[in-house]
Formats: sequence, structure tokens, C-alpha cells
Amino acid sequence: MGLGGSAGKPASGGSVPVWPLGARGVCVALHRVRFASTSPSPHLGEAAQTRRGQSGRAYNLSRAVSGRRSSDSHFLSPGAGGLHPARAAAVPAGLADPCTGAHEPPAPGPTPRTGSSGSMGGARDAGWVAAGLVLGAGACYCIYRLMRGQRRGGHGLRLRPSQSADLTNGSCDDILNAEQLQKLLYLLESTEDPVIIERALVTLGNNAAFSANQVIIRELGGIPIVGSKSNDPNHSIKEKALNALNNLSVNVENQIKIKVYVNQVCEDVFSGPLNSPVQLAGLRLLTNMTVTNDHQHMLTSYITDLFHVLLTGNGSTKVQVLKLLLNLSENPAMTEGLLGAQVDSSFLSLYDGHTAKEILLRALTLFQNINNCLKKEGHLASQPTFTKDSLFFLLYGEECAQKMRALLNHHDADVKEKVTVIPKF
Repeated sequence: MGLGGSAGKPASGGSVPVWPLGARGVCVALHRVRFASTSPSPHLGEAAQTRRGQSGRAYNLSRAVSGRRSSDSHFLSPGAGGLHPARAAAVPAGLADPCTGAHEPPAPGPTPRTGSSGSMGGARDAGWVAAGLVLGAGACYCIYRLMRGQRRGGHGLRLRPSQSADLTNGSCDDILNAEQLQKLLYLLESTEDPVIIERALVTLGNNAAFSANQVIIRELGGIPIVGSKSNDPNHSIKEKALNALNNLSVNVENQIKIKVYVNQVCEDVFSGPLNSPVQLAGLRLLTNMTVTNDHQHMLTSYITDLFHVLLTGNGSTKVQVLKLLLNLSENPAMTEGLLGAQVDSSFLSLYDGHTAKEILLRALTLFQNINNCLKKEGHLASQPTFTKDSLFFLLYGEECAQKMRALLNHHDADVKEKVTVIPKF
């Protein structure tokens, strides 16, 4: 039997599967076969027993095999003091040690009788012994693989095909497939553990950043499940739900289902703590929902509140409110609502020269967009349809005009360019 061949055939004629063995396992198998076949047998002739004493083939084969694993195991070499006494005692005379390659000459003795039938019977017995060893090793390997697979499979919802990872682990880079998203949505809907809810929302939000998953989550009925968590009294859960809805809202078809939460989001944004994570998450969602003109009318009654948050919030809040107002200002249908909003006179401080550039440029763009919409609709700036404390009188009053002239000398080229395109009234 060769190293790469089959172990033999059963009586039925079917092939016997051969599992790969390590080099040391092959050495030991060869050694046991040789050892079993060197003992005197009444069925072996003299020629066969004499050939058992010739160790050239065993020596060359064991040296070739044992040399492949020299880096894995430490074996004594013949030049380093010979064999260990215990190993030397276990190796029959005339055989090469299957792991070290050490060879001892056969001890002199009586020459057994020859016989062709005995030689064939001994070779057949040796072949079946080797086949049994290979089959036994293969069975052990199968049991090991089976037990290892059972241990790996017992981790609950760890269903990623590429790695064993918790579905609620938001830090994972892998994109969940439809089946995993469905399980995650079921977990989010059925559990009451706030920690699990929060982690599931983070994972859903991360996966909703991909366009394909935005569609899958909608088709699985996931938007109402996520949206229901935006009303949770736990502010951390509310924030995570708003972030997930924000990513889902990038898909225009998803906005049709998300718009039912707009009024509640507005209430949370304008009545909740100023500059809070919930407020910023809500503003980001409203900004995405107003990228098109389809749902902007839902914010008409909240425009005055938006300007209040703009003037009282910190830098990050100001930037996010201005992004939302810029979306509204590009829609001519929202121009009248913007100009008629009751706005405190401190709004004009946004046009001071020392205002942060990212805020100043957006405030100037807001003014520019409103002017453009007035031109499109054919309105005159002098129409007396707005009250004196409205945005209209702030933008087109003398104080604002003075600030615009001062900005013409601003040190930043982008600011100066933006001021020059705003028409004078």
C-alpha cells in the first residue's frame, strides 16, 4: 500500500475511504505492520523470513516520511548518540525506527523454511492490519470533527456565514443578509431588555447604511418595528432608533413609511433637552426627510421652533438646523412660511464677520435661496404681508444690509463671493 493510495478494498468490492494521516502517524503504522510481520509464523517460509530481515526499504521509507515533520517534532538522529534505550528495546532487530530512521542489523539466527503460500498469507495479513489502522485513524478524525462542529454551532443567534459573531454586535464589519436581518428584527420586537434593544438598533442602523439593506428591511416590515422604538422613554434607545430611521430614510420609498413619525420627531426635537444626542438625531432625520419637496409641508408649523433652536443651540446644533432650513429654502412653496416665521433679532448675529465659516456660509446661502425663490414666484420684496418681527423684515432691513456690506471685506474669499451674489433690495 503506497502512501497516497487506498487502504484496500472490503469483501463487497466497495472502496474504503482514506483519511489523510500525519507523517508521524504513517511512520507508526508502518512500524507496527513491520513489527507484526517479523515474528515467526508457521505460515511463512524461509525466504519470506529472510526478506523480513532486510531493512533497506523500511529504512528509506521511514527516513523519507519522518523528514517531512522535522519542524513539528523533535526526533533523535542516528548521529546524535543513537536511539533512546527505551525506543531501541521496542524496535525489532533488523528494522529501522519509524520515527528516527535509526537502523540496527538483524541478529543472527536460524533461517526459517520457505513457502509461497505462507508468504502470500503474511503479506495479506500485513495489508489488512495497515488498512485497519488507517480506518481507525479516520474514524477518530471524523468523531473529532463532529464534536468540534457541535461546539461551534451552539452559540444561539451567531449566524454570520463568515464568522461566529453576535447579530447585535454593531461593531462587526460584515453586512447581514436577509435571513439574519429578519432574525434581528424579531429579536428587536420580542425582547424587553434595553441593552439588547439598543445593540440591535445600532446593528440595524449600520446595515441600513447600505442601499440593498434599506430595501430588505422595508420589505421585512422592519420600519414600523424600528419606528416604535423612537417613542421609547429611554433616551439612548430613542437616539439609536432615530439614527436607524435616518439611514433608512435615504431611500425615497422608505420615506413614505417613515413620514408617520415626523410629527413625533418634531415634538422630541423642540421640546427635548437642547444640544442633546436625541435632538441632533432627530434633526438629521428631518434633514433627510426634506431633501425632496414631498414631505416638507409637514414642517410648516415648526419653522419658528427651528429658528429658536438655531439661535440657542451650540455650533453642531446650529449647523444641523441650517442644513434643514436650506432644504426648505430651495422649495418656493415654503418661502412664505420661512419669511413669515417669528424670529428673534439676534438672528442677524449669524452674519457677523467673526461667525464660524461653516455657519456663516450656510446663513448666507439661506438668504440667497430665499431671494431666488422670490424671483421664481414673481413676488416683490416690498410686499407688506409679513409682521415686523418676522424673518422678512430682518433679512431686508437696514441692519442686515449693513452687515452684508461689511462682509464684502471679509478675509475669506468664499464668504466674499457668496455676499456678492445676493441681490440688493
